[in-house]
Amino acid sequence: MVSLAFNLLSKILHQKTSLRTFLNGVRVRPFCHVPAINHSPTASSPPSTVIIKRVCFWVCDSYYNQPKKTYPVLNLPIHSEFLTQEQAIIVVASLAEEAGSMVALSFFYWAIEFPKFRHFMRFYIVSATCLIKNGNFERTHEVLRCMVRNLSQVGMLKEAVDMVLELESQGLVLSAHTLNLVLSVVNEMGCIQMAENVFDEMCKRGVIPDPYCYKSMVVAYCRIGRVSDADRLLSVMLSRGFLVDNATCSLIINVLCENGFVNRTLWFFNKMVDMGFEPNVINFTCLITGLRNRGSIKQAFELLEEMVRKGLKPNVYTHTALIDGLCKKGWTDKAFRLFLKLVRSDNYKPNVHTYTAMIAGYCKEEKLNRAEMLLVKMREQGLIPNVNTYTTLIDGHSKVGDFDRAYELMDLMREDGLNPNICTCNAVIDGLCKKGRVKEAYRLLERSYEIGLCPDEVTYTILISESCKHEDSRQALALFNKMTKSGITPDMHTYTTLISALSRQKKMRECERILDDAVNIGLIPTTKTYTSMICGYCRDSKIDLAMKVLQKMRFHGCAPDTFTYGALISGLCKESMLDESRTLYDEMIDKGMSPCEVTRVTIAYEFCKKDEPSIAMDLLDKLDKKLWVRTVSTLVRKLCSEQKVEMAAQFFEKLLDMNQKVDRATLAAFMTACYDSNNYALVSDMSERIQKENGSLLHSHDESHEKQLRAQK
Repeated sequence: MVSLAFNLLSKILHQKTSLRTFLNGVRVRPFCHVPAINHSPTASSPPSTVIIKRVCFWVCDSYYNQPKKTYPVLNLPIHSEFLTQEQAIIVVASLAEEAGSMVALSFFYWAIEFPKFRHFMRFYIVSATCLIKNGNFERTHEVLRCMVRNLSQVGMLKEAVDMVLELESQGLVLSAHTLNLVLSVVNEMGCIQMAENVFDEMCKRGVIPDPYCYKSMVVAYCRIGRVSDADRLLSVMLSRGFLVDNATCSLIINVLCENGFVNRTLWFFNKMVDMGFEPNVINFTCLITGLRNRGSIKQAFELLEEMVRKGLKPNVYTHTALIDGLCKKGWTDKAFRLFLKLVRSDNYKPNVHTYTAMIAGYCKEEKLNRAEMLLVKMREQGLIPNVNTYTTLIDGHSKVGDFDRAYELMDLMREDGLNPNICTCNAVIDGLCKKGRVKEAYRLLERSYEIGLCPDEVTYTILISESCKHEDSRQALALFNKMTKSGITPDMHTYTTLISALSRQKKMRECERILDDAVNIGLIPTTKTYTSMICGYCRDSKIDLAMKVLQKMRFHGCAPDTFTYGALISGLCKESMLDESRTLYDEMIDKGMSPCEVTRVTIAYEFCKKDEPSIAMDLLDKLDKKLWVRTVSTLVRKLCSEQKVEMAAQFFEKLLDMNQKVDRATLAAFMTACYDSNNYALVSDMSERIQKENGSLLHSHDESHEKQLRAQK
């Protein structure tokens, strides 16, 4: 297509013959009188050259006899059907040479109102090339913008973009303006790959992108969720001293925060402010919402204070974000005080979202009377609860098992002209499953079908989780297959739920297949996913495969948590791989993680079994005092139950050094083990040590033990 167009251009503009020769010697005189064309069907068609002369005259006559505008709307006494595409090309070329760029552009805009010219690429090429020849690059870009936009409507976007780049060989000076006009259309069409190619190609050709070029690409990346690419361009943009406008800033903040890049968002925001950007209330509210979503409420309030210091007044949306964050933290009393502040305000009254956030907070704490009270207050203030408000209340009642009220609220929704959605049904279904009323949950699902609701991924995940809870993996897999056949793509949570259930049953082949399926469709396994796989391999005594999962996990940037380490340490201990378990334990402590009690006792006990209590002691000494006391107390009781009295005595003695007040259960276990093993000397030694602090406790234990001996005799 491109080569054909330039073949025509070479005929028109690059031959030695002049334009007048190309027009068969017809010289267009814009201001001469030309009679009108007879449009009667019986009239014979005039020669092409006559039509061209007359159209040129009519264009000039209409242009100069209208009020001065940038591009006056031409009133030509000819229908577009009487002008061929080739004739239109010659008219625009002739006008550009004889009457100037503005007159030619007026005809150009008249012509592209008609589909036969609007989607004709050579018409754009000739128009642009003539303007380039006139040195009018600003108007050339107008033609190119129209070409890219209009041709994209008929599937010729790539050809139009290629032509823009090709016009450089015809004298077009590529600039940031050229790049912008292409990016604005290409990104609007969602063709991000083409936008990237154009951006890179123009940069290679010496075009230096301006702030609008960067903004266009950043916005495009944000809209499709490519956060890392958006962040990369933002860094380049800021390094060159470019700022974005408030609307773009809010979009970037929202996207970065939604994808968990809150710290990066704060850096971007502060960097912009340092460079002279003046944030508005919306920008601050977006950032506060991002901090709220991450749970950083204290930081959100600090940002609120900064906002007020800058003279900006927080609006109802700012306060709603803070109220929602406080409620999610469980601080409903603080949230309600802020809520009352809005109620008493003259400027910003709480809206439906504010009430819904407060209702959600009370439902979370099972304070349903207060939540219901707020529903009444909403109506008193003339606010109509929305579907989300009702769903929140229904979910609260379902969680406590009050399904009668949940069904009443669903009826109340319909009276208000609102239809329950699948989220509403999911709330009740989830509550029914958790209360063991699974059959009723399935009946509700059937009724939802009848009213036109289709289960979503949440519905299936609830039912799959319920099947997994009862170790009914066959039912879980059947639901999973039905979900995929319905065209619903499971999320990683659904896959992880299945993997966790199957790993508990040691069905690791199926776990591997399911994990591969998740990765193949572009899902990213979470820490919980990998940990479930590790637990399964450890249960199946395949510790080597469990360790490979840990390596894979680290390679993909997924950090193991305390459960991951705990599962691996237990698995290694089970296989008597104590050196490896000790390495992981030390790594865990170095990362600031606190091992759970099972992990602490398991590894210490395994070293004691290997007759290496000193290593066990060293491992436990890395804990803080409270955890150390609790772990050693449990270990002493465990050693005593295994009749390892001498070893238990070592830990018991150190326990007395660390904490003289030993708990009754540990003391009883130790003394009983000593008596059962006839180790009275050890009892005597320990008794002297604890006589002062635990005298009454020791005395009561001795009396109890003597009674037991007398009863046995």
